[in-house]
Amino acid sequence: MAVLAKQAAIIRGDGTGPELVDAMLHVLKSCNTKTELILCDAGSEQWEKHGGATYIPDSTMKLLEDSDACYKGPTTTIPRPNAPRSVAVTIRQKFELYSNIRPIKTYDRLSPNKKLDFVCFREATEGLYAGIEFKISDEAAIAIRKITRKGCQRIVKAAFSWAKQHDLKKIFAITKRNILKETDGIFWTEVEKAIRDNPGINVEEYYIDNMTQQLVKNPERFNNSVLLSTNLFMDIISECASGNIGSIGNVYSANIGDSYAMFEPAHGSAPKYKGMDKVNPTAAILSGAWMVEYLGEPQIRNAIFAAAEQVINEGKYVTYDIGGSASTSKMSQAIAEIAKQKLRK
Repeated sequence: MAVLAKQAAIIRGDGTGPELVDAMLHVLKSCNTKTELILCDAGSEQWEKHGGATYIPDSTMKLLEDSDACYKGPTTTIPRPNAPRSVAVTIRQKFELYSNIRPIKTYDRLSPNKKLDFVCFREATEGLYAGIEFKISDEAAIAIRKITRKGCQRIVKAAFSWAKQHDLKKIFAITKRNILKETDGIFWTEVEKAIRDNPGINVEEYYIDNMTQQLVKNPERFNNSVLLSTNLFMDIISECASGNIGSIGNVYSANIGDSYAMFEPAHGSAPKYKGMDKVNPTAAILSGAWMVEYLGEPQIRNAIFAAAEQVINEGKYVTYDIGGSASTSKMSQAIAEIAKQKLRK
């Protein structure tokens, strides 16, 4: 009996999103992925043309619901009070994608004197990004930091599971528990429960302000570990950590729940470079490779990751932000060719 191919919805995005999505698709198709890749639209550009209550049209939402996973090209979120919430937040909350996972790994050519390899786990459905805010007058507004025991339990469990799966013995839990006694108190209580259940994993607590300092001063101390926190704190920490690896164009991420996942480059849509075939496709390509691994094609993921590392370290076909002059399409072609060769071996 034939196994049905997995289906992934591919959101083109805004700004440079469509050309980065094209680069990612070129690499996956060059590797003969069996995943069915279906293009769709979401983001501010289509919203400004067609309107609607959200950045995601009904047809795209239906496709997302019918797919096994999705990929989101970079999108733009308009910073106006009456504009919709972001595409990423909408999808995370719709499908309860509570684990935002961002690996932090340096490349030898870009960081010859700094070797980093750790992963950031961010609770992605609640906290200050739950979207609960309101004006109380023309002079003041209130935002609510919603932290639930369920939300904390599942992100803590996911982080500890990742640590065990990847043989990591250290987790750094980031809080501001001395000030946010109730909300971070719930989070830390769930961490303590996990510590008791996982005696082989060492956990150290850092306050958010100290953590940012340490990532600037001595990020190597976090190698071979998981960094774990609530939504806003880890959004900041993962961005700070990403600044250590040469370019935000190299940083990829996943948003994973119990039965669905969204994969995306961690950077924005860079609208000023739209149509210039200029921006770094690494994060777009690696997040796509991670998606097909999630859908049952780990060999393709491994080949693409190895190919991207080789291309970046050789430095011949890389974009301007990482020391080269290659176009988006030229760099993606180089990665595709090497990945194909690795799959033939």
